[in-house]
Amino acid sequence: MLETPTSNPQVAIAQKLRIPKNPSKKFLYHLLEEQYYLFNTKDSINENLPDPLGVAREFPSDKVALFCALFAYGNVHSIVKFLQSCNLNALVNPKDCAISCTSKVYRFQNNAEIQWFFQTLLNLESLQEIFYQGYRCDSILGGIRSLQSTFYRKLDKPTQGLQFLLGLLDSTSPLKRWNLFLRWVVRKDSLDLGYWEGVKRSDLLLPLDTHTFRIARRLGLLKRKTYDFKAVLELSENLKRFDANDPIKYDFALYRIGQLGLIE
Repeated sequence: MLETPTSNPQVAIAQKLRIPKNPSKKFLYHLLEEQYYLFNTKDSINENLPDPLGVAREFPSDKVALFCALFAYGNVHSIVKFLQSCNLNALVNPKDCAISCTSKVYRFQNNAEIQWFFQTLLNLESLQEIFYQGYRCDSILGGIRSLQSTFYRKLDKPTQGLQFLLGLLDSTSPLKRWNLFLRWVVRKDSLDLGYWEGVKRSDLLLPLDTHTFRIARRLGLLKRKTYDFKAVLELSENLKRFDANDPIKYDFALYRIGQLGLIE
């Protein structure tokens, strides 16, 4: 058993998980379940192990969740520091459509691009309904494309920074940050927020990042060698072998295992 990262982060980082060369389905099931329950606590996100979800859950709003998820790239400490500089409460209780988001910039987005996204998000009536329009017709990917298209239609000229933030409509990328947002707002447990109803947890796709990609391949859960959307589909489907109704519940644990280097 691995000691929880909150009781002693240094011990958790030091300990390794022993994985056989060709782990059986039974071994993987027990490993995934154990790690899910180990990391599925609010205290799994803390000062030593921050996460943008920790910022998002301070403000009960799917708009805040989307803002935090789309800026969840780069160093996690930098992500959280940037998000904490933003006026996210305005997305929960908008009083003035001219509210400023932040005076900061973040990596590939300049301040004007951040402000545009913030104001556009502030003025949207319902993220959930926009998503459902595409989800009803074409499952999760259709819902994501519906949200992306809504933002692009409001842009006079897409800038490089906003294209990176929103993702390209014809891209084969894993759509990690969009799937992260959906995990947060659809699932409900000690970590995820569960704001939305009407989306099946079994339809969700894994928010594949470099940590989960590496760990999934090490565990034999993913054979594809290319980090792309096809890898997301393969891994999401394979995780249904362990929980057909809620396969993406293992995402945070897989991420932490990779982030903390618990499997070589």
